[in-house]
Amino acid sequence: MRSRDGNRTFLLRLCSIIFLSSLALNAGEYLISYRYIVKDAVLYNESLLISKSMQTCVGKPQKSLMLESDGSTDLKTIILKHKEKFISFIHKLGMNLEHREKNINYQNSSTTILTLKTTCFEVDFNDNFAKISPLK
Repeated sequence: MRSRDGNRTFLLRLCSIIFLSSLALNAGEYLISYRYIVKDAVLYNESLLISKSMQTCVGKPQKSLMLESDGSTDLKTIILKHKEKFISFIHKLGMNLEHREKNINYQNSSTTILTLKTTCFEVDFNDNFAKISPLK
């Protein structure tokens, strides 16, 4: 037969396990890729692709970005709402740059492609913020 103190510690452990598992459920790993094309100094195409990772990503979280979420858990709408801040954040991560230039009959034509390869991000949704951390 258990004493009352033994039941209390068991109940406390059970509640802490439930609480910690609920915190872990708010965090998720997402694969994000971004690409934009500038042709003759005009934005030609821009794409932002986001998908939930189906496997756990390997790596440690790096410097994170905090974006206001207003209680939303849809990552794409949060990022599009704070697009300028997110793009300047991923520029610091490192992007691939490809530039082509042609000069035919004294007419200059150029194409620049900037790409963030598919990168795994850890995203933690709180009440009012989404914390986005790249995994490396």
